[in-house]
Amino acid sequence: MKAIENRHAMPLQDAKKRIKNFDEVALGYDEKTAIEEAKRCLSCKNRPCVSACPVNVQIPSFIQKLKEAKFEEAYDIITSSSALPAICGRVCPQERQCEGKCTLGIKGESVAIGRLERFVADYHRSKKNKKLPKVVKNNIKVAIIGSGPSGLSCAGELVKHGFDVTIFEALHSAGGVLVYGIPEFRLPKSIVEDEINTLKEYGVKINLNTVIGRTLSIDDLFRDGFKAVFIGSGAGLPNFMNIKGENLNGVFSANEFLTRINLMKAYKSDADTPVMNMKKVAVVGGGNVAMDAARVALRLNTEKVYILYRRTISELPARREELEHAIEEGVELMELVKPVEILSFDEESGKKNFVRAVRCVRMELTDVDSKGRRGVREIPNSEFEIDIDALIMAIGTSPNPLIKRTTPSLEINERGGIIVNEDGLTSREGIYAGGDAVTGAASVISAAGAGKNAAESIASYFLKK
Repeated sequence: MKAIENRHAMPLQDAKKRIKNFDEVALGYDEKTAIEEAKRCLSCKNRPCVSACPVNVQIPSFIQKLKEAKFEEAYDIITSSSALPAICGRVCPQERQCEGKCTLGIKGESVAIGRLERFVADYHRSKKNKKLPKVVKNNIKVAIIGSGPSGLSCAGELVKHGFDVTIFEALHSAGGVLVYGIPEFRLPKSIVEDEINTLKEYGVKINLNTVIGRTLSIDDLFRDGFKAVFIGSGAGLPNFMNIKGENLNGVFSANEFLTRINLMKAYKSDADTPVMNMKKVAVVGGGNVAMDAARVALRLNTEKVYILYRRTISELPARREELEHAIEEGVELMELVKPVEILSFDEESGKKNFVRAVRCVRMELTDVDSKGRRGVREIPNSEFEIDIDALIMAIGTSPNPLIKRTTPSLEINERGGIIVNEDGLTSREGIYAGGDAVTGAASVISAAGAGKNAAESIASYFLKK
């Protein structure tokens, strides 16, 4: 039987309605649609989708169970490889990973693997059919720094092997970038909370408000009886352009802006940590974080939101889906534009030190650079201004330097990332690392894959001596 060429559409909130709320935009497949989409899978023998998944989910196997309407069996197959199926089904860049290798994608549209993973996880969650695995405790204590995707994935794998796992989280809520960085309309906090609660039921302990490098050091953890430490502290240090005016009121890093919205509920009128009353906002950058920041800003009763990107839409690194949603909602993408100065009001205005505009220069593409991307250069005498009252920098993040400063024995690369070997082991025995703390800002699933890899290395070291 010939496969259906086009995938089944994802039901969405209407664009005009959704910009007035923070409810999830994508509504998910129903059972009938999920089964019909699953039937598109060819069950390839060489399984290219599996090799393209950072955590090696057995994709054709879980999809086969979906075809048979055996949803719980599909869930068991996914969770044998992934600790975060409901999260990864929503925010993974499947188009560059599993779906990007799908055989159907050669002549048509790939199977909607991410949407099917989400359906299975949501179905299981709705039925509340939690089955705790039977695990023999080995009484070996492992500490995990950070409760983002790499830390949670590492914890999920280790606890299955019987380790006594404790996560140390600097913030007042667990989840890392999943809760402070991704908006509610893309990843509801209840989904993250449920995945974390599942890990707690398996035996994982989480200590909040604990800054490793301040509250405790890594050496303190070893003195407290931990035999191994996994560093999954992410990349929470925002990058800036170092242009004039970045210290003005109304200039945010995307990290700060999204954290205020997500964890501090700054979109509420009675918030303890509000954001200013923004009317015209510019977001600098072209990744998923830039899309998130722009779409959040739209929901704050703004009049206009721009995305300023120095290349063209063809080079934009954000997921196509997120870009399409942003444009549907009213964000204006300005291509080949680079900010060069942020301008303030004069003293007589009564708004001294507040943003009034951003001065930009137009760009043009040049040849492909060493990284395979088109280079860019400024066009002479092309400066212009955009009137704004807030500017959000979404041009990437770097690993926080706190741990490396307080653990000098760790080797660090020129980008501030922790150097590890193929097993996730750092330059110091017993200390492993993974995710954005190693690579810099990357995807949720790649961080989860690094956490899983380190967990397997830890288990192999301690259990197969």
